[in-house]
Amino acid sequence: MDVERIKRKYRRNARFYDALLRRPTQRLREKAIGRLALQPGETVFDLGCGTGLSFDALERAVGPQGHITGLEVSPDMLARAKEKVARHGWTNVTLLEADAEEAGLEPESADAVLCFYTHDILNSRRALERALAALRPGGRFVAAGGKRASGPHGVLLNLATFAYSLPFITNLSGTARPWTHLEHLLGPLDVEEHLWGSAYIAHGVRGATKGKGHRA
Repeated sequence: MDVERIKRKYRRNARFYDALLRRPTQRLREKAIGRLALQPGETVFDLGCGTGLSFDALERAVGPQGHITGLEVSPDMLARAKEKVARHGWTNVTLLEADAEEAGLEPESADAVLCFYTHDILNSRRALERALAALRPGGRFVAAGGKRASGPHGVLLNLATFAYSLPFITNLSGTARPWTHLEHLLGPLDVEEHLWGSAYIAHGVRGATKGKGHRA
């Protein structure tokens, strides 16, 4: 990953991030977090947590006895996440400023991992390897975000999706199947398409031997 380029992009856009992305991504975010099947008391890692837009739903899922670790490479985004945590009084959230490719996550310490609109992380096998090593056997991994759409409305959808995404990602490689590296490392995934094929949720289990395949 081009970490310095990522930091530059978010330095420019951190102050607008919540206003731009909260509403348009809310329904997909709730569905993705639902796929984590979190239980009270569990530990979840939010990789590329940004400003912490997922924290509220994650908190409701794991409860005060659970734990959330948010990993973010951008200090500007993380500063806003810290403000959010302090404002809500969440005492079970740990925030780490780190590159996902180099993060020293404790092995087999998480029950679930979330990657929500983190295309650069999903494009990095090294980052995914570290994340999967932190996942306990039987732990759940959910990735969600934008993708290249096909079909009669694909061109217009892609123009809108990528125009919206470009301020926040460093490249568009792999956008037809953003879950490819994850699938190679984790094994079969259940993949759902949303928003007429311009968004997706991919989820799997560490140690799973088969998935349900791809569905719209």
